Amino acid sequence: MLKRDFPRIHFYDQDFVDIYDRTWAWIQDSWREVEKSPIKGKFFAYPSSTVVEQHEAIFSSFFLVYSNRVFQAHPTLDIFYERQEPSGAIRCAYDIMTGTPVTAPENPEGLGLPLFAWAEFNLYHKSANKKRVKEVVPVLHRYMEWIDSRFKQPNGLYAVPLSATLMENAPRQEAYYLVDFNTMMAVNALYMSALADILNDKEASFQYKRQYFGLKTRINSLMWDGDDGFYYDLDKNEQRIKVKTIAGYWPLLAELPNDDKAEKLIEKLTDPTFFGSPHPFPTVALNEPSFEERGNGYRGSVFPYLTFMVIKGLQKYQRWDLARECSIRHLYFVLDSMNPDGNHHKGNLWEAYLPKKEGPAMWEGKSFFPRPNYLAFAALSTICLTIENVIGLEISLPRKTVDWYIPNLEIMGIENLSLKRNMITILSNKSGRGWEIHMESEKLYYFTINILGKKKKTLPIPSGKCSMLIDKL
Repeated sequence: MLKRDFPRIHFYDQDFVDIYDRTWAWIQDSWREVEKSPIKGKFFAYPSSTVVEQHEAIFSSFFLVYSNRVFQAHPTLDIFYERQEPSGAIRCAYDIMTGTPVTAPENPEGLGLPLFAWAEFNLYHKSANKKRVKEVVPVLHRYMEWIDSRFKQPNGLYAVPLSATLMENAPRQEAYYLVDFNTMMAVNALYMSALADILNDKEASFQYKRQYFGLKTRINSLMWDGDDGFYYDLDKNEQRIKVKTIAGYWPLLAELPNDDKAEKLIEKLTDPTFFGSPHPFPTVALNEPSFEERGNGYRGSVFPYLTFMVIKGLQKYQRWDLARECSIRHLYFVLDSMNPDGNHHKGNLWEAYLPKKEGPAMWEGKSFFPRPNYLAFAALSTICLTIENVIGLEISLPRKTVDWYIPNLEIMGIENLSLKRNMITILSNKSGRGWEIHMESEKLYYFTINILGKKKKTLPIPSGKCSMLIDKL
């Protein structure tokens, strides 16, 4: 096997392994290079798309980091940074043939999801490239200043067009202060502070933390409803609009709720009156009048990028068990939706799914929805969630750590994952002596096994091959 090949995964359900492998093959189609375009080199964009989009650049970086550098995760992000305007503005889409911004009448400034810092923090932990952090922080700082200058209101919250959150037809027409966008700004400030820490810039780190805590205080005091145990959008008069949408879960990712609030929010994910649909998680609570079983865009469809966001939020509150259970359920629906006759070897991944049964969602009046093999969303499930939440690996190169979170021992693992200049393999299986973990590595790293609620142990793993018996830990 080539060193530069993709990491191989092992899992007791071969369908998960097959769809993981096929996703890498499909990414080839979205890995584009266009002659006579001002955008030089290869980048990630949907095959038929005439634009390169900010949310695709951000989300694709989360799975491309696992490609063993076959597909680089950063060039698509750099397309946006290179086009930053003197005001600090970065627009959410650029035309591939001309390199010029593409905006829509409902979002004239071309504002996108302000999540660059989250993506860059993740890139740093998968590449340990400190030089890049140093280069991007000033760009991201000017970008945040631009958002502040255009969209921040006197009360400290942001008022932006609904389409800037992607959720354009969600039942949120009256909303003026959007819970998801405001929380994304908190997420971004949190990760800007972490990036400043990497550079040992104490002053910048403190400034971003202050911005983060300011938003945290406002969102918790204005958008949290104690009686309902939920975060809501606000209207122009700062009154809560009591429609439960998936947007109310972004605060988990930003670590805004205390444990008590988080508990109330998380309970609703498994409650069939709210977000506990068979396929996790619908964009609107099941008991909302606006919920539609056919999905109808953001009125009930399951979008993989939002399911990914909720699962990453659960991790922040150490809910590894629920995160894994929901990831597996989601992946079974993704598999069963590929082909009506149940053949997982044919068919497509989809941009969005039905909440109550298998199959792609629909959107009235949008004939090109959902897009087949829309990997900017789908590969978050079939690659990212598979590695991080089903197999359960959390990797940090700068810290030289691999954490393995598993509820119980199963035959699974990963082979030939490139950690910069270190290829590692971690596999568990059952032998005559009990459960054994086999490892192979070119360099020393620290391995933590966390069998949830049973055992947790950190060990230095030397270079070469080794194995450990779980019963002996």
